[in-house]
Amino acid sequence: MSSIPNPQLYSATRTTFAWYFSLLYDYSVSGIENIPRHGPVVFAANHVSFYDPPAIGAMVHRQINYFARDTLFKGLFGKGLQAIGTIPVARENAEVKSLKAIFKSLKAGGAVAIYPEGTRSADGQLSQPQPGAGMIACKSRATIIPTRLFGTFEAYSRQQSLPAIGGRIHISYGQPIQPSEIDPGKQDAERYLEASKRIMQRIAQLERPENTII
Repeated sequence: MSSIPNPQLYSATRTTFAWYFSLLYDYSVSGIENIPRHGPVVFAANHVSFYDPPAIGAMVHRQINYFARDTLFKGLFGKGLQAIGTIPVARENAEVKSLKAIFKSLKAGGAVAIYPEGTRSADGQLSQPQPGAGMIACKSRATIIPTRLFGTFEAYSRQQSLPAIGGRIHISYGQPIQPSEIDPGKQDAERYLEASKRIMQRIAQLERPENTII
């Protein structure tokens, strides 16, 4: 199944989530001026919540490709996911298929959101990264935006069947990283893992400022 992005539907969906978060939470962002308006971009974020994908992009005025299990691509809901550029990932050969989709999007100058840790944190804390994010950064040569989510774990962690309403959610976008800054080179036996660690270090440095943009 291929994703056929519909910019108008994506914009409407993004606006709806921005409204949702702003209405139900103390929702804010900082560093949004760090996001390039054009060219391939990788949002590399910590992963703590079901809310993470929409929270990352709700205030970002460019289309981001996200990922979802292929079993969700059914009926009207599935068509909606496809129309906003969501990339289906199958259990079988999931890594290969998702990587192909990521590189295709970035080659076309698009933006994707990835999680260096690979899965949602069980306790809300940063965990050790996997080499996948480093490999994407090194091979795609895309600009990387370290992104840190605060408060989404408390709002809707993997242990919760329903979200908790209220509380503060903040998304911090860091200074752009060029691949040359985190790529140790082909001579490094753990090149991609080391690149992922360097990305995670930049994510860990991000803080939730007192004065934020809503």
